[in-house]
Amino acid sequence: MERGTSGRLTKLKIVGTKRTLTIGKELEIRRTLSTSHLYSSAFVVDKKHIENGVPSSFTLTGAGWGHGVGLCQIGAAVMGEQGYKYNDILLHYYIGASIDKLY
Repeated sequence: MERGTSGRLTKLKIVGTKRTLTIGKELEIRRTLSTSHLYSSAFVVDKKHIENGVPSSFTLTGAGWGHGVGLCQIGAAVMGEQGYKYNDILLHYYIGASIDKLY
């Protein structure tokens, strides 16, 4: 397992009795581990029922929802629907930031 600066998995190696699978991208990890939708690759893996050093099952405990850069996509969408302007939304999530016109 490798994690990025936000704590999300960026590389995952799954070793089975018949096959080993290495997944090297965050979105691919989420798609591989869930047939519907895994909200984030920010999770902790706990090995369960270990016998002779080999776990027979795993528990994944979620630790995030989204891409991990500080802006809640759903919250921002709701704020937009409520009439907030883009700069108000950004400043809500990135406190202390400034939005400057550069051209």
